[in-house]
Amino acid sequence: MRTPTRLLRALSAPALACLLLPLTLTQRADAASAQADPIGMTSGYYVDPDSTPAVWATEHPDDGRASAIRSEIASRPMARWFGSWSGDIGSAVSSYVGAADAADKLPVLIAYNIPGRDACGGHSGGGAGTPDAYRSWISAFASAIGSRPALVVVEPDSLGDFSCLSQAQIAERNAMLKDALAQFNAHAPNTWTYLDAGNPAWISATTMAQHLDGAGARQAHGFSLNISNYFSTTENSAYGNAINQSLSASYGYTKPYVIDTSRNGHGSNGEWCNPGGRKTGPASQTGGGAEMLLWLKTPGESDGDCGVGAGSAPGQFLPEVAYKMIYGY
Repeated sequence: MRTPTRLLRALSAPALACLLLPLTLTQRADAASAQADPIGMTSGYYVDPDSTPAVWATEHPDDGRASAIRSEIASRPMARWFGSWSGDIGSAVSSYVGAADAADKLPVLIAYNIPGRDACGGHSGGGAGTPDAYRSWISAFASAIGSRPALVVVEPDSLGDFSCLSQAQIAERNAMLKDALAQFNAHAPNTWTYLDAGNPAWISATTMAQHLDGAGARQAHGFSLNISNYFSTTENSAYGNAINQSLSASYGYTKPYVIDTSRNGHGSNGEWCNPGGRKTGPASQTGGGAEMLLWLKTPGESDGDCGVGAGSAPGQFLPEVAYKMIYGY
């Protein structure tokens, strides 16, 4: 049975605003109009029983690496990525969110299907064929969540890739991202959405703040950092705070942010595509230097045909990489 609704969610918007006196007027206005708190609606983060490491460990029970991968990776809450490989997106999202809701847990989902995806990196290129196709896809995604609680990261890399797009393509992408946020706000009232803001070594905080605002960050709950990368939590916190300073100075608002800690236990060695010697980071939690620390990339899933994942496809689970990442070697 679902746990009782917490008092905070029962308060009216004006009453909630009164509790937020230390915040700026802009922040209080944002809080008063914010969607319900999906964290308070659940008893913790959802552990996907069908994640790639969980499936691998089940299928290879006699492998000497299986026990560690099962206990140190597969048993941890992680995001599930959705794209063209997901088949009918409405059915795929509804099934996943429904399973989490039945368990009274909070699912974390990543929408990764924007046209021209991964324009700079190239390893994960693709996405919906046209802006209209994407709008239909993301509308079905949001509608499938409905009133159930969820966290959704909207299109990793989409704002970091601007240097590889024309001005017309940037304007087109911003329109798609704004529409995506509008779809979630309209059809998924208990979902917090996050635009992706890259990582500390990619784009300056001032420029990223400009990109976020242009993509409709006012309508998002927040922004995400370090997805599929390796920078330390401290480095990301400094970057997130700098983005918020720029958002405040230039646009009059700030946003909470989350950090992908799935592979940042040793920090970055300057490489982004399957570098060796990395380690898993802090498990999903609230606080810790951000609104939340989350495992957004699955440890052991390849970034592409590169580094210690040479010969692999993006998203392919590599048990030896996962096993070494548990111990940091």
